[in-house]
Amino acid sequence: MGSLYCRGSLSKALKSRISLRILPAAPQLSGFNHRSRRRFHSTPAPWGIRSQILKDVGEGITEVQIIQWYVEEGARVEEWKPLCQYQSDKAVDDITSRYEGVIKKLHFQADETIPTGQALCDIEVDDAQYPDSSAPAPPKAESTPEPTTSAAAVTEESAQAILAESSQAQVEAEQAAPPSKYATFATPAVRGLLKEHNLDITKITGTGKDGRVMKEDVFKYLEKRDSQAAAPAVTPSAAPSIDTAQVETPASLTPIQSQMFKTMTKSLTIPHFLYADELSIATLSSVRQKLLSNPTDPQKVSFLPFIIKAVSLALQHYPLLNAKVDTTTNPKKPGLIMRSSHNIGVAMDTPTGLLVPNIKNVQARSIFDIAAELTRLSAVSRAGKLTPTDLNGGTITVSNIGSIGGTYVAPVLVPTEVAILGVGKARTVPVFDDEGNLSKDQKMTFSWSADHRVIDGATMARMAEKVRMYVESPETMLLALR
Repeated sequence: MGSLYCRGSLSKALKSRISLRILPAAPQLSGFNHRSRRRFHSTPAPWGIRSQILKDVGEGITEVQIIQWYVEEGARVEEWKPLCQYQSDKAVDDITSRYEGVIKKLHFQADETIPTGQALCDIEVDDAQYPDSSAPAPPKAESTPEPTTSAAAVTEESAQAILAESSQAQVEAEQAAPPSKYATFATPAVRGLLKEHNLDITKITGTGKDGRVMKEDVFKYLEKRDSQAAAPAVTPSAAPSIDTAQVETPASLTPIQSQMFKTMTKSLTIPHFLYADELSIATLSSVRQKLLSNPTDPQKVSFLPFIIKAVSLALQHYPLLNAKVDTTTNPKKPGLIMRSSHNIGVAMDTPTGLLVPNIKNVQARSIFDIAAELTRLSAVSRAGKLTPTDLNGGTITVSNIGSIGGTYVAPVLVPTEVAILGVGKARTVPVFDDEGNLSKDQKMTFSWSADHRVIDGATMARMAEKVRMYVESPETMLLALR
């Protein structure tokens, strides 16, 4: 029967990674009858530093801005848990940790801009858990004869006992680890409220998952604070005077404003061609009323899904307006990238600013599908939960400024698109028919902007006329639907 012994004390073995090595049987020597010996060996736990690299987060995005860190130096982070929140080209999302370990260094602070390919932070990890190409290959297991049943049983029982004590020690160590930082998680909508009212998130008790602060928590905190502030007598403020000096207070741009600043600055390099016209929406309004008056299944559909579908149908005749200018492949010889899918962006006014999610593959959607997707995007944008998938990949944009107010608009292009449509508010106006009789009509102004480097005025006008045909005569859409 082979003998089993442990080199080093059990407490020392618990502090290190325990590996079981079964040695081959020693060769027979004259006068001796040696048997194989199985031994426990303690080796020091290998720890190393891994850098979390900022990968490509979207098409054409070369940098992001850190909004906030969820971790701090010295804190322990779990694999796939959020490290920080970032803003990139109007998209807000989290970056998760690729490793489990201890944060050793944060290379950037909040509000700083990070180019892709740079290290976000350094994490101390277990090398054995995350081997890489530079790490030495683990030693190959030595071939050994099959142990006897009794020896295998003893080995398994001993290993289980040691691993049980190791697990207990690991649980105690995790309990002693720094507290979770998840309570400071906040959506963009919540952060907007905090910044608007100059509130500290750590002073608000969150009712969300893991103690996260929700919008309702912020409103309750404000209500409680305002009620306490209203208790003492309020002295009326002094009346404004014409001699009051001007007060100028510096303020930082929000992450969305910062991205808008960069994007719009780039758009200044694009010569805009503007084209505007008035369209009659009387027939389209009649179609909507019929859908609403259906007693069995009333359908509430706004003008916007019809307009978006009309733009998509027109793009089938003028695909150039769905393209993208390529100045990076060969800067000396710019080109075009033609795109088959109609991913039509819709500008939305949210609590954190203007965001432009897009409806994917409009050419394959029905008007009801478009209306449902608009409802979904509107809900998640108000909640601050738009994903990079919702925001990236747009090919042309429709900005419904008329939902807020305004008749005319000169929309500004984004560098990845060559056309944008601004829709004014619907209004009832007096018109004269062909016989000179006065009647009323419903009108809506369509204002187009196009990249005049590649889109000429005639092409833009023909595209606008095709959209007019579909909007003013909705029945013509049936002829183009598949």
